[in-house]
Amino acid sequence: MKKNIPVVLPLFLSLLLASCASVAHYSAIDNEVSTGNYPGAYAKVQASKDKYRNIDYVLYKLDAGLLAHYAGAWSDSSKLLTDAERGIESAFTKSVTREASSYLVNDNTKEYAGDDYEDVYLNVFNALNYYHKGSIEDAFVEIRRVDNKLKFIATKYNRAISNAQQATLEKSPGIPYDPEQATVKFTNSALARYLSMIMYRSQGEDDDARIDRDKVKLAFADQPSVYAFPLPTSLDDELAVPRGKARLNVMCFYGPAPIKNENTTRIPIGPGNWIKIALPVITQRPTAVARVEVTLDSGQTFTVEKIEDLGAVAAETFKQKASFIYFKTIMRSVAKTSSSVLLEKGAKKANDSGAGLLLSVLSVGAQVYAEASEQADLRISHYFPSKAAVGGITLDPGTYSFTVRYYNASNGLVHEERFQNVTVAAGGLNLTEAICIK
Repeated sequence: MKKNIPVVLPLFLSLLLASCASVAHYSAIDNEVSTGNYPGAYAKVQASKDKYRNIDYVLYKLDAGLLAHYAGAWSDSSKLLTDAERGIESAFTKSVTREASSYLVNDNTKEYAGDDYEDVYLNVFNALNYYHKGSIEDAFVEIRRVDNKLKFIATKYNRAISNAQQATLEKSPGIPYDPEQATVKFTNSALARYLSMIMYRSQGEDDDARIDRDKVKLAFADQPSVYAFPLPTSLDDELAVPRGKARLNVMCFYGPAPIKNENTTRIPIGPGNWIKIALPVITQRPTAVARVEVTLDSGQTFTVEKIEDLGAVAAETFKQKASFIYFKTIMRSVAKTSSSVLLEKGAKKANDSGAGLLLSVLSVGAQVYAEASEQADLRISHYFPSKAAVGGITLDPGTYSFTVRYYNASNGLVHEERFQNVTVAAGGLNLTEAICIK
């Protein structure tokens, strides 16, 4: 029987390996994204669909939906992002109603329910999908969904956190917790409000456009931790277009999405035993882009200025979910380690030396399993941008060609995107999107 004991660890490890999401397929997709070949990236993610586990349904829909959007496949993107939204709602309901007691190994074995920032911004991109398809009405519906979700975020996990905290304190009253760290301070998206503003302007609904402009300003004023940069200087110009003139707007998305890294803490609970707490932490990735400029073939230029830091929003809106994960992880880790402690106590009390040795070995194996199996869930969508920037210029109605150029902090050219023969009509919404995920 003792000879079979070493078999336990490989079995544990094989279980863990099976629970980890593969990321190898991202390399080929990333290569296409880095060169701006978004149709190629979209084709590659479709070809890699079988690399996503069934429980990563939402992750695939988000990755494919964003790449379809960048590739200009508006209908595909809309369907994929709508599927992702429904998947997020379904998976969230399951994860919260089951709560921490249902997690036996780690969160990687459960359906990915998305992060709140993904749930919010998928509607922004879906609004843009509908705009490109010519349906402003449907675009407005998506923007209203953003507003509704933001109202819900601050209280989304309250009940689940309270229940998990109570259960955790009953098991480990000494576990530290700062409720302020779980307070989400993001209830108003300047990007969504800006998009709504220029859509209202295009419909001639000036009062609603002014309300949204003011809400953009409030977003900056009331949420300095998220909007730690100046308000776009062109904001007021958007509502000061002279009669008979036309407004060309350019919205740029740039920079790579944030990722998650594991932050590990170990709390000793006795000789040879500890509780491992492995938590996901939002980590920002740097962008090569420092500024964006648009140059018309006529020689006119204007700057496209940052309006949203999606990476900062990701970190802010992750706070409540992180708190829920914190308590779940403690409960799960305590349960795993407790078996090791009980086995070790049994070993010390055993009258038979062989039984004592067996229990002692099993105790070590249980602690090894607790250590190896406790892994943070690092899943997150890969292809959201980290920054959004906006700008515009008032022109005579007509057809224009222009170049969007992205520069680094040393004024070196990072990327440029060419737009040919763009119709700029009076009284309409003339919005061009540019993408640089670098």
